Amino acid sequence: MPSSEKAQSLKKGLLVMARFNGSVCRICRRENQKLFLKGDRCFTEKCAFERRGYPPGQHGQGRIKFSEYGLQLREKQKIKRMYGMLERQFRSLFEEAERRKGITGSNLLTMLERRLDNVAYRAGFANSRSEARQLVRHGHFTVNGKKVNIPSFMVDKGDIVAIREKSRPMTRIAGALESVKRREIPQWIELDAAGFTSKIRDLPARDDITAPMEERMVVELYSK
Repeated sequence: MPSSEKAQSLKKGLLVMARFNGSVCRICRRENQKLFLKGDRCFTEKCAFERRGYPPGQHGQGRIKFSEYGLQLREKQKIKRMYGMLERQFRSLFEEAERRKGITGSNLLTMLERRLDNVAYRAGFANSRSEARQLVRHGHFTVNGKKVNIPSFMVDKGDIVAIREKSRPMTRIAGALESVKRREIPQWIELDAAGFTSKIRDLPARDDITAPMEERMVVELYSK
């Protein structure tokens, strides 16, 4: 195999290996917080975090003491995993947030919320961010009438995010919209479930993100 093809093959292999293919419920237990990675299952008694709310492993039920660095690392890992991002992607987004005006931590969370895969999930078109990311990649969404298949695409104020007409009969999308009442649609998104569309009323502010996150720790970690 030529060296260029071998390098390309190795690169693809590393990208595949970079994705977490194990039980996502272990991630919630590891981060000691329900991250809602499993869709509807997270709202039932089958939720692993509800049944075993301690870290996985033989020492999971013991007392764990973290250093300051350890706490910062765990917070970064929690936020990164919540939004389903790899380290390089997350670090690049942080650096962009750092270059923008305003508070770096708030900028980072706002940019994470503006990702198309997150918007699709938050609007109720998917049961989890991973499912939303897959639907976006497969070309089931449009932004302002144009097909977009890039999960990291940043929506803007006034944008219309919609499900393509040929994708609307999909069972998984209908099921997600049926169960959307279980979670709250953020105020910065206006959902028209009957029309399979959502409008970005405004850019998300820090106060709109209710999940417990200490973005300050991420800033401190990357600033070392």
